[in-house]
Amino acid sequence: MSENNLAGRRALVTGSLQGIGLAIACELGRQGCMLVLHGLASETQARDARAAVLEAGAPAVEVLAHNLRDASQVQLMMETALASGPLDILVNNAGIQHTAPLADMPRATWDDIIAINLSAAFDTMRLALPQMASRGYGRVVNIASVHGLVASVHKAPYVAAKFGMVGLSRVAALEYANAGSRESGGVTVNCICPGWTETAIIQPQIDARAQQLGTGREAAIRDLLKEKQPSQRTSLPDEIARVVTWLCEPAAHNLTGVSLPIDGGWTAQ
Repeated sequence: MSENNLAGRRALVTGSLQGIGLAIACELGRQGCMLVLHGLASETQARDARAAVLEAGAPAVEVLAHNLRDASQVQLMMETALASGPLDILVNNAGIQHTAPLADMPRATWDDIIAINLSAAFDTMRLALPQMASRGYGRVVNIASVHGLVASVHKAPYVAAKFGMVGLSRVAALEYANAGSRESGGVTVNCICPGWTETAIIQPQIDARAQQLGTGREAAIRDLLKEKQPSQRTSLPDEIARVVTWLCEPAAHNLTGVSLPIDGGWTAQ
């Protein structure tokens, strides 16, 4: 992958003030993209994320703070982002998690997880894809999960949202498959499906396992991984980011509608 291969492109990455989203934004910035960051965070965290993406090489960085629980806020976020220029790349990364048995899952938690993890992506895609198609180039990369391919207990709304993300992405990929050309780069829609990745979203599960076993963090991680991820290794956000950036290259014009697991063999079993 050549440096600055995406120079001059403009990307919106939701949930990009920390974790996988920030790593993706930094990697896109390293490739020469202008970035629109998004997230609900303190002013300090937003400032630090912006500084990190600029330091990575992004020529320009904006930060938005719309609440994706609210469809009208998603609409406003997209209007704000598009008012400053067209979007070439959309990465739907924002997500929340809550673990509980199905019978104990609060109804409001279901609504929040579906809204942020799935409905927001529907709205960003329906608003971004037509203008991508009109220019003959566009990349949508949806950060789903291994739980968009297989289920686990105590994660009903999360699994439902991620399975939905995979299906939504396939439909969009089909609808826009013939937009653009090899020369323009085409329009593609793909999912990344990470397994265990070192982010804040898995920390409550690690803490719970450590308390259950009476062990430290590393032992708890190993115990979690041995159940499902044969590699026995977590992924790092930077590693996920490299794959996302690769999918955004013009050469990937015919790679669309895939759900790519980065799961250490989890779904190969």
